[in-house]
Amino acid sequence: MRRWRQKRRLVRVLVIALGATIIVPAAHAGGSGSVAISAVDKSGYPQIRVTVVAPLHSARPQLTENGSAVTALQATNLGSDKSVVLAVDRSQSMHGMALADATAAAKAFVAEKAPGDRVEVLAFGHAVDKLDGFSSAPSDADSALTGLTTDSRVGTALWDTVVFGADALRKDKAPGHVIVLVTDGQELRSTATLDEAIGAAQSARAAVYTVGIDSRDFTPGPLRKLASATGGRFVEATSTTQLTAIYQSIARALARTWQLRYLTSARPGDHLRLTVIVPGSGSATSTLALGSEAGGAAASSRPSFLSASDWRSPTSALVVSAATGLLVLAALLIVLRSSGGDRLNARLAPHIGKKGSRSREARRRSGPSLLRRFFTSTETTFANIKQFRALQQLLTRADLPLLAAELLYLCVGAAVVCGLLTAVMGAPALIVLIMMAVGGVAPLAWVSMKARARMKAFDNQLPELLITIAATLKAGHSFRHGIQAVVEEGAEPSAKEFRRVLTETRLGRPMDEALGEMAERIDSKNLTFVLNAVTIQRQIGGSLAGLFEMVAETVRQRQQFARKIKGLTAMGRMSAYVLVGLPIALLLALTALNPSYMEPLWHSQTGHELLFIGVVMLALGALVLKKIVSFRG
Repeated sequence: MRRWRQKRRLVRVLVIALGATIIVPAAHAGGSGSVAISAVDKSGYPQIRVTVVAPLHSARPQLTENGSAVTALQATNLGSDKSVVLAVDRSQSMHGMALADATAAAKAFVAEKAPGDRVEVLAFGHAVDKLDGFSSAPSDADSALTGLTTDSRVGTALWDTVVFGADALRKDKAPGHVIVLVTDGQELRSTATLDEAIGAAQSARAAVYTVGIDSRDFTPGPLRKLASATGGRFVEATSTTQLTAIYQSIARALARTWQLRYLTSARPGDHLRLTVIVPGSGSATSTLALGSEAGGAAASSRPSFLSASDWRSPTSALVVSAATGLLVLAALLIVLRSSGGDRLNARLAPHIGKKGSRSREARRRSGPSLLRRFFTSTETTFANIKQFRALQQLLTRADLPLLAAELLYLCVGAAVVCGLLTAVMGAPALIVLIMMAVGGVAPLAWVSMKARARMKAFDNQLPELLITIAATLKAGHSFRHGIQAVVEEGAEPSAKEFRRVLTETRLGRPMDEALGEMAERIDSKNLTFVLNAVTIQRQIGGSLAGLFEMVAETVRQRQQFARKIKGLTAMGRMSAYVLVGLPIALLLALTALNPSYMEPLWHSQTGHELLFIGVVMLALGALVLKKIVSFRG
């Protein structure tokens, strides 16, 4: 019996040595040449993921479904541009040289990775520990692995480790996702099951490569199933001294592995015949049936811009419930506001002599539209809110034929459209929120820009208007005739504003109140200065024509002085634009020219902290520069 065990051990060593030279995949279906389909994942239906093993440095594979070429095929070679979760077992069974060999082999694997690869290091025993986040610098992983010690508690949490790594990869935007798991024990402490670990890896588009070190408690069956279901490989080692060679073989296998993804038009229950063609290397074929689980997967799928942990968190449930409640409450208030007036009119109609015999169709034609009633109800609901009144005043200042409610719903609609477009493009949740904010502010910024342009045009016309009124007064006409001359001879927007003043005075409003409201509506400091001068002149007496000429000259000098200040501070303002915009332009340019060089800044905790500090410093610098070049006249 002892002799038989020695022979069996020798055969196993030869098999492992052969596997360290090259891993030959076992295809699920037959093929020609050296091309093989190692796995087909339909759990993400309607997206189908096909893992293909092809010769080294082969051309990009092509895929057909039932004889027709698939559209929008995404092909990723796992030999480059991928994110790797490297999980090392540090349970008590790895005590001594076993853990030292595993750590040294992991360091060698990280040192020989492709320059664009990013590695996250995990250590697991009775629980999962994150030693280092995703980083493209080998030194980060090397420092994380240095000093790794054996767990003080008993247990091996294999499936929790796979789920933890899959959650990290699900949030990562790299085209390729790989999990390398090294262990010498069996599952003892995980809260997740093997099926949950497989589902998490498939959801993260991660190929799991499992390395099992032969020991007394080692059971290769679950690890083999995990690797096969995710398109990875399972390799068994007789001792930890073989791990370096096995890591090298995994690196060579990754260079030969392609992940193909596409959206199928087939329905659950259909049979698919997938054919992978690698030009110049051969082809492989696999058949599968879309079962009822594909429809369930589609029905339970979530938006790509929110992860599963986001949906399971208590905060998300609270936010969704609060938002739903506020929307329902707002809808009820608007409906009650809109219908209250109709009920009141219906009850008052018999007492004020209105006829109520009109048909419903006639009332519908003569009454306002449903959309107009909705806007009017919103105006009535929020009429007493200060910010809502300011929004309406801004629209009046910009001379736009819109209600404040219409602008409000326009901002909400623009925010929703921008958010949906960004989410469909697969952007992260933070980017979606930023784009929603940008879309919601864009209509308001456009209205503010038009209001400022209109106010500037009025200020430029003000000296000539005052001269016109002064000339009319010298000719013996009244102040009202002077304003009428401005309306007839002036240009927009001054003619329109003074026309409104005359209309209000004809309806019985005092001239002082009409002019004061125009000054508030225009929000012009020069116009306020003119009206104050006119008010003082009426109180103390004097020549109104001479006053207008003097005020016109003063306003003209103020404008010339403001233009001179603007010219003197032009260099300072341009320096502010350059100093604030240059770091942002360099950041974007370097990211576009050399993404791997900038990856630590975008995909590491330290990089995120540096970005936050940079944004804060730029904001403070911009405020200081604005304070230096600003002038209040």
